[in-house]
Amino acid sequence: MKRILFSLSCLLLSTTGFAQGPIAKGQAQLNAGLGLSSWGLPLYVGLDFGVHPDVTVGGELSWRSYNDRFDNRKYNHSVIGLSANGNYHFNSLLDIPTNWDFYAGLNLGFYIWNSDDDYPGSNTSGLGLGAQIGGRYYFNDKIGVNLEFGGGNAFSGGKVGVSVRL
Repeated sequence: MKRILFSLSCLLLSTTGFAQGPIAKGQAQLNAGLGLSSWGLPLYVGLDFGVHPDVTVGGELSWRSYNDRFDNRKYNHSVIGLSANGNYHFNSLLDIPTNWDFYAGLNLGFYIWNSDDDYPGSNTSGLGLGAQIGGRYYFNDKIGVNLEFGGGNAFSGGKVGVSVRL
């Protein structure tokens, strides 16, 4: 049992020993995962760019499909979202260990809601302004997991996913 614990500890230390905090200026990072929402389970993919040691900007594409009932009829809906975001990363300010990344920021997106033709208010779209706060844990210098909470956008609730430095 001691050997297994020792081996797992060595593996964990070797995978996190080279991890870094937020992406550096000029670097890019691909993010993908699942969102949390009361209107279905969104899927998302995004790309962030380091523009300053503590600031990233990026874009994101999302999609979801869900059903609901109105006047005893079942309706199908789909939502496509395209948004831009900016985040401040607190690692330097708070002296956070390099395998963690803590951030907060704003996003602005455009969302297209498609519903069955006879659904009241079908096929609408709109602009959404939102805020997010989140964190990442990097297993090594390339791959990490992400948990983010936010509101006012297509992910009013949050999202969980994987981040890969390019």
